[in-house]
Parts: sequence; structure tokens; C-alpha cells
Amino acid sequence: MLDAAQIKDCADPSLTPAIVEQFVTAAGSADPLAVTVRSGGRLILVPKAKSPDEAMDIVRQYTGKAVVRVGLTQFPAGVGVKDLADLKPDLIDVCQNLRKGTAMFAKIIRIVAKWYGNPKSDDVFPQIFEDSVYAWKTGVFEGVGVFQADDPGGAIINQTELKDGGETEFVDEATPSQTDAEPQELEEVGKAGMRIDLSRIGGQKGL
Repeated sequence: MLDAAQIKDCADPSLTPAIVEQFVTAAGSADPLAVTVRSGGRLILVPKAKSPDEAMDIVRQYTGKAVVRVGLTQFPAGVGVKDLADLKPDLIDVCQNLRKGTAMFAKIIRIVAKWYGNPKSDDVFPQIFEDSVYAWKTGVFEGVGVFQADDPGGAIINQTELKDGGETEFVDEATPSQTDAEPQELEEVGKAGMRIDLSRIGGQKGL
């Protein structure tokens, strides 16, 4: 799906190439023009874009009314956008989409890792990665809107490759999602419990 040059030139340098590939495999799309639209947890069928212009038309049509994910990383189109005029075609550009998506995902990993107490054990990263992908798909981790949250900063250590190739638990279409372009009635999103499994840390029992 991705070649080494794309990852080197475009992906966030805080993520290893293997983790970038696993992120796109687990949470992204093979089609750089892919636009996914959900409203109220339901998938809305939209025409398959055949050009960047068509993809952007779909993005502009639904952003602010529904959850819109776009491009290789399925980046949330509404993040940081206050006006439809702020939606730029670089959302569709492979390199720019990869740059934006991996930078945002790296922030989410740092948020999740901080919640775990920034563990240094090598065997914890796969769980952090899985929960980060889950947070990417839903927009929420432990009741916090991850796309809008501040970046806690710091290096991402022990980026262990997942043995299953980065596949993570499927997020059901009924799972509510959240971006800062969504209608206000979704403010309650995230109050349901987050799927967290601590059984891999230090041999502890799952919570």
C-alpha cells in the first residue's frame, strides 16, 4: 500500500515506518480518494469519487453535518475547520493526507501512552497501538475528544510491530464518533466505558 519513499518523505518522523504501515492498514483506506460519511453512527452511502474534485465536493457537502473521513489515513475532515472555505484539496493529496494523519495519530498514541503512565515495557506498545486505533476510529479515548485534545508531547518509545499485522478490533458502525465539526447533540459521546485491557501489563488481571 505504501512505499518506503512515501513514508520517509511524508509520514510523521516520530512513528517508525512499520507502525505507519500498520496504522494505515488498520484505520485507513487503500484508495486515496476514499470519503467515508457517518451520521448518528450510521454509514451514509456516497458516490465513489473518481477525481480529487469529486472527492472534495463530497467532503464539502457533508462536513459540519456528519462525520467525514477522507483519504489514505481516513483523516477527519472537520478537525480544525470553522468554515467550509477552510477545507483544502490537500486533504486528498496522498503525501499531505499521510502527513496530517500520521501526525494526528502520533498525538493520539502519546495521549493513550500518558493514560497508561508512559510504560517502558516492550510488550505494552501493542495494546497502546490498538487503543490508539480505536480512538482514531471513534474520536474518543476515556471520554476525551482526541482530535481536539492537547498533545502531551514526548517521544514514542518501544514501537513494537504487532504480530497480527496491525489488525485491531472492528469498530461497529453503531459506535458513535466525534469530530469538532459534528452537531452538538453528540456532546455525550464518550461517556460509555472505553474498551481497555490491562491484562498484558505486568501479568495483572484485566480490569
